[in-house]
Amino acid sequence: MARGLQRVVVDGPHLAGEFLARGGEPLLIAAALLAVYIVLGVLYESYVHPITIISTLPSAGVGAVLALMLWHTEFSIIALIGVILLIGIVKKNAIMMIDFAIEVERREHKSPKEAVFQACLLRFRPIMMTTMAALLGGLPLALGSGTGAELRRPLGITIVGGLILSQLLTLYTTPVIYLWFDRLAHRFEKYQIGNPIPHELSADSAD
Repeated sequence: MARGLQRVVVDGPHLAGEFLARGGEPLLIAAALLAVYIVLGVLYESYVHPITIISTLPSAGVGAVLALMLWHTEFSIIALIGVILLIGIVKKNAIMMIDFAIEVERREHKSPKEAVFQACLLRFRPIMMTTMAALLGGLPLALGSGTGAELRRPLGITIVGGLILSQLLTLYTTPVIYLWFDRLAHRFEKYQIGNPIPHELSADSAD
């Protein structure tokens, strides 16, 4: 048992490096996105709204890659860790907006357009505060110098670049995607499986 644990601790980083060297980055990112989709699907009891939230992530990935290219930095394991961190940070913005819109739509019986508009107005300040906190926290990593700075710099660059581009785009694209998927869900509503039984049918079956 102790020998097996020691082997995992010693060989674990080496095996992880070999996996990433063989092109395992896309598989790792896809696994992270799948885990996010499953958790959000269970949370919202919907197949559509998790896609709306995940749709904010490509802009963060593009921003991270562009920032790395601008700083002439390779996409290393540390940069990949930054991209995985971006998955959690960026989807938080969409969750704050979409969760509030769904709650308003269900509780106040407003239309999706009115609900997401109210969510944009009331959630703009919290979204900006949390994004700026993460962005300013990543600046010392991206601009720092000294011992070990070359190891930390890709992490800061990916976080800063991904947050800047995603923040500029998702505030406009998330409401549009939310409304588009909501209309799409209403079109295919008759194909849903497991709809609740109407009260008239349940009463007849009980008799």
